[in-house]
Amino acid sequence: MTVQSSEKSSRRGRRSSTMGGMPLNDMPWWRWRSNVRSALHMLSDPAFQRDVWLAGVDGFGDVTDAVYRLVEDTWLDNWSAEKYVGTIFRDSQEAQLVDTAVLRVLRIMHQVGPDAPVSAYLDHPAWPEAVRSARDAHLVLASSDGDDPDEVPRTLEVLRIMTRAA
Repeated sequence: MTVQSSEKSSRRGRRSSTMGGMPLNDMPWWRWRSNVRSALHMLSDPAFQRDVWLAGVDGFGDVTDAVYRLVEDTWLDNWSAEKYVGTIFRDSQEAQLVDTAVLRVLRIMHQVGPDAPVSAYLDHPAWPEAVRSARDAHLVLASSDGDDPDEVPRTLEVLRIMTRAA
């Protein structure tokens, strides 16, 4: 793999080299960005939640897995995404949208419990608001990376392959 020169940076309007559509080495901590994006993607898609999580389809984890992917490396459950502007997030807008989504999803997780069935999340009265917040963040991050935000979320195995390569 070759390292991108500064004139090929996506920050100047050009896409970086990609694997599966996601830029590689575009952001210093792109693996963490990949995990956050994967989680937001799943948390932002009600059809995916119904057809995959609620149906118990293997390969995508569950709501708790998505929440942990969102916060486990980043500690976004302890501090603001603003801390990661320039490493995981491109700007303050991305960070603010991610913070809002994280807070809304974590509030529900703390109320229903991390081991609650998927239906407990989906039936929670604040879930639609959490989904909208995740969608807002997902749209901005996907667009910033030059990806189609409406593609079907990738399996966890595809995510592992993408973050191991490069």
